Amino acid sequence: MLLRCLRAELVKFRRSPVWLAFVVLPIFPAILGTMNYLGNLGLLRSEWYSLWSQHTLFSSMFFLPALLGVFCAWQWRLEHTDHNWNSFLTAPVPVGDLCLAKLIWAAIMSLLSQAWIGALFIISGKLVGLAGPIPPELLGWLARGAVGGVSVCAVQLYFSLVIRAFAPPVAFGLIGGIAGLMVTAQGFGYAFPYSLLCIGMRANNPNMELDFAPFLLSAIVYTVVFTLLAVRYLRRHDVAAE
Repeated sequence: MLLRCLRAELVKFRRSPVWLAFVVLPIFPAILGTMNYLGNLGLLRSEWYSLWSQHTLFSSMFFLPALLGVFCAWQWRLEHTDHNWNSFLTAPVPVGDLCLAKLIWAAIMSLLSQAWIGALFIISGKLVGLAGPIPPELLGWLARGAVGGVSVCAVQLYFSLVIRAFAPPVAFGLIGGIAGLMVTAQGFGYAFPYSLLCIGMRANNPNMELDFAPFLLSAIVYTVVFTLLAVRYLRRHDVAAE
């Protein structure tokens, strides 16, 4: 049944232009970060590492949380409209499989968005003429960013389920990204899901130390807890389309 749900979500995805957001939106923080780097060459002297700090300053704290919020809100949008909840609630589809399928696709999009962010980083570095090898830590930054993104997706999927309107969960993602920056600055980043994006990607500070155990534990806890909350919500509430 899980495979059936995954295929159904894929059909929805193919018929929607939402994937264009994952292609277009990451270009903006890449441009902004590159311009910021070029405008501060006197201060930013670590070349690839400095460029990464500027790219992630914008992507992990502003664009990426909002982008994941858009995707998660879109995932529940079809169920929230046209009385589709009536069809779903009468179909032999376990709610756990539905929630897990949506989380899996969100995780895939988190991973693909990180891959695109990495590609844009390399392209930008080559275009501005950076010398030296690409940082060997790059794949680790991207992988941990994807893990942090999954925990954000779990939170966003829950709120997108509970809040039927499209815009509020997206705004929640943007606010969460900004709050993540402030929480990280106060030293409590591992306790807040949106901070995990910043920490995992080494946002604005590639030399920042990462304690991997609490990072991974926090990501797992948030992912599991909010997925279970979504399952519990569906099982205990009669969801009616507005």
